[in-house]
Amino acid sequence: MRKLSKIIAAALLALLFIQTTEADDKHRHQLARQISIYNSIIKELNLFYVDSIMPEKMINKSIEAMLRNLDPYTVYYPEDKNEELKMMTTGKYAGIGSIIRYHTGKKTTAIAEPYEGMPAQKAGLMAGDLILSIDGVPVQGMSTDSVSDMLRGEPGTKLTLEIERPGEKGKKRFTLERESIALPPVTYYGMYGEKSGYILLESFTEDCAKQMRRAVVELKKRGAESFIIDLRSNGGGLLDEAVEIVNLFIPKGKTIVTTKGKIKQANEIYKTEKEPIDTVSPIIVLVDGQTASASEIVAGSLQDLDRAVIIGERTFGKGLVQSTRKVNHGGYLKLTTAKYYIPSGRCVQALDYSHMIDDGKTTRVPDSLTTVFHTAAGREVRDGGGIRPDIEPKSEELSTLLYYLIQDMAIFDFATEFRIKNKSIASPEEFTISDEVYDEFTAYLKSTGFSYDLQSAKILANLKKMIEFEGYTDITKSEIEALEKKLHANLDHSLKHFSKNVKDLLATEIIKRYYGQKGEIIYNMREDIDLKESLKVLNDSDSYRKILSPAAK
Repeated sequence: MRKLSKIIAAALLALLFIQTTEADDKHRHQLARQISIYNSIIKELNLFYVDSIMPEKMINKSIEAMLRNLDPYTVYYPEDKNEELKMMTTGKYAGIGSIIRYHTGKKTTAIAEPYEGMPAQKAGLMAGDLILSIDGVPVQGMSTDSVSDMLRGEPGTKLTLEIERPGEKGKKRFTLERESIALPPVTYYGMYGEKSGYILLESFTEDCAKQMRRAVVELKKRGAESFIIDLRSNGGGLLDEAVEIVNLFIPKGKTIVTTKGKIKQANEIYKTEKEPIDTVSPIIVLVDGQTASASEIVAGSLQDLDRAVIIGERTFGKGLVQSTRKVNHGGYLKLTTAKYYIPSGRCVQALDYSHMIDDGKTTRVPDSLTTVFHTAAGREVRDGGGIRPDIEPKSEELSTLLYYLIQDMAIFDFATEFRIKNKSIASPEEFTISDEVYDEFTAYLKSTGFSYDLQSAKILANLKKMIEFEGYTDITKSEIEALEKKLHANLDHSLKHFSKNVKDLLATEIIKRYYGQKGEIIYNMREDIDLKESLKVLNDSDSYRKILSPAAK
């Protein structure tokens, strides 16, 4: 019987091998056939199309379309775009060191924020300056991506900008020397309250774990007994750096991430390899809908290991891992090679790209189809939809008015004029928009002819069409007309009703003109709902422990 069992097992393995080989052969044949068809079409177009084709542009577009059919993270970078890929992974590039923004009213690119100590600031460029030309090439109407490409180059090379500065006559010329720019992943850290250290981590680029370690050590010296790690709007980056950051608070030898892909090399287990620097201090991790990828590894791992309380909004839900492969002629392909799984065993991927609809849209995994997993202490957590926070403070909805104020550059331009008229302002900890300044802003808006559309009025117009289509116009006419009379944008009413939100936006933009990004962060911390909730939890040790106990769920 044992011999017979072995024979049957061998036969089954042989059959499986034959079937696998046949499937592989069929797949290779189909691939070769489609490549042959593609090559044939390119040749025919090149020979017989009425106009000359542009092979590089055409084929790059077809590559983009092909990859777009897989997922948004699989991207081809031709040789001339390698710097873009390098910046994503290292946070480094060579340029003038400034955030730029397209000015919709002026139809050109504006300097939004020169980085402290970088070429743009050292040359004297200011927020609000309008770029007219770069090395004699006009840039009006160009996209910010195109302008950004022109501003970047080899370190040490020079460029000349022609600038129009609001409030001053004539054009200005600035000659700058490009430098290597390294964007710090830890944008800010400092004390929040008497005993809590706050760390804002904006990306997972090279050496961000070292910067995090430095921030934690420094804050402990200042008296921090607990930590708030802000990962809101952090889109992720390098997986290794995420594991190292978790290792700062988790003992050596713990499994943090497991990756699983098609090939053997994609299957890896990432464990903490160093001794941590703090395994006992309470930790809060702040997240939102733009917290993704490596950020979710940090937040999810600390949640799965019951090492931190998560506060904010449900995260993006990116459970995919990308690797880069060098391809012919100096290009690189960044492609999805695996899914990752955090300590509880769950994958946070929210969108199923393997079942894309024809128009490229994907569906989110419904909560009813997610699976329950458990943290180290036994708390329930779920897969398939990002990281669900332990506490979700109710955030304030922003109005249509605020969208238009930002979109139309109204707040940006007023801040520029304010900076021209006022040489200094109070510190970010104390600065406020007075009623007098707000009245100035209201008058400024009216002088520019600013207007906006109510979304409710647009919805009503569509409803009116649908009512007419379904034959109910006669019986709803009076109600619809009454609503139409009331739903007209009233600027004075909106500015009064949303004054607090508008003042916050104004203050943020004005503070950046005097104190840069650091000042903006300090000001925003003053009224941050998530931060206030964090301090409330950290100041109540019983509440903190209760959240991390199995009974909490």
